[in-house]
Amino acid sequence: MSIETKAVNVRNQFRGTVRAIKRGDVLSEVDVETSWGTVTSTITTRSLDHLQLRTGASVVALVKSTEVSVALLG
Repeated sequence: MSIETKAVNVRNQFRGTVRAIKRGDVLSEVDVETSWGTVTSTITTRSLDHLQLRTGASVVALVKSTEVSVALLG
């Protein structure tokens, strides 16, 4: 799956690699290692499964003032 992020209205985008996933029943934590440090995102476990996120995957962390989103890079 390939995701193009040029049209996303989020200024703070950090490319990185998934380093750890803490899976929960409803919510899961995803640690993304970036050149600026580790960013942790809390996402629904359904989204984790839909994105097929795995440790070692290349992603981009989209940071807003109230949340961190993760998009899989393909």
